[in-house]
Amino acid sequence: MPVEAIPKTQVLRRLAAENPWWQEPFALAKTYGRWSPRAYLEIFFPLVHSRAVRRAVVLMGARRVGKTVLLHHTIQRLIGEGFPPRRICYVSIDHPLYNGRSLEDILELFEEATGSPLSTTECFLFLDEIQYLKDWEIHLKSLVDSYAAVKCIASGSAGAALRRKSNESGAGRFTDFFLPPLTFYEYLAVSGRSGLVEVHGDSPLPSFVTHDIGELNRSLLHYLNFGGFPEVVLSPDIQKDPGRFVKSDILDKVLLRDLPNLYGIQDIQELNSLFTTLAFNTAQEVSLESLSQNSGVAKATIRRYIEYLEAAFLLRVVHRIDRSARHFKRAYTFKIYLTNPSIRGALFSPISEDDPAAGSLVETAILSQWFHWPNFLFYARWPKGEIDIVHLGSDQKVEWATEVKWSDRLRPEELREIIDFCHHNNLREIRITTRTTENKRIERSVAIDYIPAALYCFEIGYRLIHFSRVLDDAPSSRSR
Repeated sequence: MPVEAIPKTQVLRRLAAENPWWQEPFALAKTYGRWSPRAYLEIFFPLVHSRAVRRAVVLMGARRVGKTVLLHHTIQRLIGEGFPPRRICYVSIDHPLYNGRSLEDILELFEEATGSPLSTTECFLFLDEIQYLKDWEIHLKSLVDSYAAVKCIASGSAGAALRRKSNESGAGRFTDFFLPPLTFYEYLAVSGRSGLVEVHGDSPLPSFVTHDIGELNRSLLHYLNFGGFPEVVLSPDIQKDPGRFVKSDILDKVLLRDLPNLYGIQDIQELNSLFTTLAFNTAQEVSLESLSQNSGVAKATIRRYIEYLEAAFLLRVVHRIDRSARHFKRAYTFKIYLTNPSIRGALFSPISEDDPAAGSLVETAILSQWFHWPNFLFYARWPKGEIDIVHLGSDQKVEWATEVKWSDRLRPEELREIIDFCHHNNLREIRITTRTTENKRIERSVAIDYIPAALYCFEIGYRLIHFSRVLDDAPSSRSR
């Protein structure tokens, strides 16, 4: 008996089901309205809305950080600002009904379903999970070149594939946008705790005040353990067993499916073991030599695995400079950071405020706040001292530095080396995070700004959302 082909009418029905606003303009409010938009919508929406340059926007990020929700909140805002709903199309490329169809086929379906002449009528095409389309980057570039009226927005969870192919094929045609895990600023808003921090002033340099550092620190601890994924923050049930959520819904899909499919990795257990080791040692200095000795895996293989894990937005590698901010000709050591500190707690166990790992996770959290913004972050280490975060400008000179502590005590020799670093690099000020202490002092002509780590985490996230353009255009005003 012959197999019946799936008729086009079925595909059109599916397309209509994915775009309920064609029939009811405010349909999204019923499904996505119960979730508050992420703060990054304020940065993402102008890229989507702008037609000054003919480019597609490629939304990247780790699994389950809210990319699909962000797309629908973007659609909701477009409709709210008066854009015709029937000229907005959302397609989840991973649905089996779209298998084998090109982007041109999808555009034709969109045109047939709505009657919009796409060659002349401005419209928006949202393509979710685009990595499921073979040679997506070639198709998307062709679409951008051929349809001036169509603004394309693509997203996907296989970050490694998206970033690699976007760089290879989309030069001049794609604008990449990285959606990070929840920042601490967003976490407080989502969990209803924004009142713990007061923001005074609306200039690029506002002040941040908390009147309950104990409660703010408890919120930071909860963020370290559960705060990176919106679903975990909003679900007490998931918080009872975050390991199951993170492992089955995120790590297994990346480590067991995405990366092996993309790069032909044969020994998945080996990759999984390495990631688990690196997650346990987040914020610690490691070397290929020590990792190879401990695992029995060749250094070249470990280097490739780390590159894959970084491309998948699970890890971030930070390289070392010396006390004079010079790079090493041969970098034997580097630091590895999880892009989301709560992954460690999910893999092992949640930590307490005085846990030996708390300092490393606080440092990881602070680094993770910066992951969206293009920057040049390093750490400095020399025989007698270390600075955890050093920002180099385009001239390779130190613009600012921060030493991360989860303590209110600083040994005299540590402070001496920190001040020496500032003198070596003509820094007039430096920030040192603490657990609860907040004050300013002058030490050997260097201004030291002591700030609680939780307040600093909030400040970074706030500045990146509210003053992103100022931060890009005016390096001297960047948050430190």
